[in-house]
Amino acid sequence: MAPAACIELAVAAERSGFAAIWFAENPFQRGVLPAVAACLVKTARITIGIGVFNPYNRHPTLIAMEMAALDELAPGRTRLGIGSGIGRQILRMGLDYGKPLGAVRDAIAIVRPLLRGETVTHQGRVFSADGVKLEFPAPARDYPILMAAMGDQALRLSGEISDGLMISNMCPPGYTARAIALMRAGAATAGHAAPPTVVQYVPCVARPDRAAARAAVKPTIGAMLAAYWAMYEAMPAARAAMIADSLIPEPDFLAAIAKLAAGAPATDALDDRFVDAYGIAGTAEDCLAAARRFGALGVTDLTVTFVGPQPADDMAYLGAALTGITPHGDARG
Repeated sequence: MAPAACIELAVAAERSGFAAIWFAENPFQRGVLPAVAACLVKTARITIGIGVFNPYNRHPTLIAMEMAALDELAPGRTRLGIGSGIGRQILRMGLDYGKPLGAVRDAIAIVRPLLRGETVTHQGRVFSADGVKLEFPAPARDYPILMAAMGDQALRLSGEISDGLMISNMCPPGYTARAIALMRAGAATAGHAAPPTVVQYVPCVARPDRAAARAAVKPTIGAMLAAYWAMYEAMPAARAAMIADSLIPEPDFLAAIAKLAAGAPATDALDDRFVDAYGIAGTAEDCLAAARRFGALGVTDLTVTFVGPQPADDMAYLGAALTGITPHGDARG
């Protein structure tokens, strides 16, 4: 979204009692730093996270420079996620995407000590630094770095080297359980406790009319489901995992994909099983119940993406149920 729209929704999120806002950044779309900085200035309490930066767009030293400067702007209110990025987009920059996990490993190895104020020399497989130190005060805290991961190797690596895992949209509860188990296995292999934080994105529509809310989330789920299915065309194992993790029987899953491919509206192609697998929608009570299911799996921070034409209204409605604040911002007795 444009920065002005981001500011409006950030203010609404803080007023509605939410704990954090996360900004996704992808190549060739809007850079998030103008919006993040503006939102930090226009809000007073809410945490603002970047989920995620990739080290191809920004060298790890630049990531550290920018995050430390944001921390100066709003001490203790920023969070950082790092991921390998979208491979086909990185290749369009003319860059080598041959070692994405190596790139993330190098990035975290460089960024973490820089944010501690240390001098860093790191000879990596993808990114390096030679005697580098921030020339201004580093954050006065141990700055946690989360890692976005999808594949099994990346999930294990997140447990080894990061302070938390970030799970993307279109990852149903079956995937979440497996991902967290792999992260914890990676931490055990590295000989330390599992990272304490798991952030998961999920599309959301929260409205008093349950049927309308569940219908409203289906176009977003359908669009993303079709996009992921197409992206995995040459990856049969990934497609098989999509089906298995959804817990929807394969014939029904494939029938829905076929309907979407034929141009059927998502409201016709997808039944409520797809809403339960890929979204959170319904009344505030429905949404909170769905959130608790993710919490039971080990998700600590559920990042709900309010889709549709009235995100601020939906945010206020769900926020009131979360915090005991009315949609107008007045404290309840």
